[in-house]
Amino acid sequence: MQKVINVIALLSGLTSLAVIGGGVFIYSNIDKWKEEARENLANAAVEAIAEELPGLIDSSMPSIPEVTGPALPSTTGPNINLP
Repeated sequence: MQKVINVIALLSGLTSLAVIGGGVFIYSNIDKWKEEARENLANAAVEAIAEELPGLIDSSMPSIPEVTGPALPSTTGPNINLP
C-alpha cells in the first residue's frame, strides 16, 4: 500500500512541476508570440489592401468618353473688334 501512495505522490509532484514549467515557458515567450501575431496581422492587412486598392481606385474614377461632340458657341465671350 505504501508503494501505491508513493507512486501517486510522485505523479502528483511531476504534474505540479509540469504545470509550473509550462506556465514559466508561456510567460517567458508570450511577448515574442504577441509580436509575431502583430506582424502577421499587419502583413495580412497590407496584402489585402494592396490587392483591393487598384480595383477600388479604378471603379471610383469616372469614365472618359472616347468621342466628344462639337464645341458650343460662346454667348458671353469677349467682344473683340480688330481694325
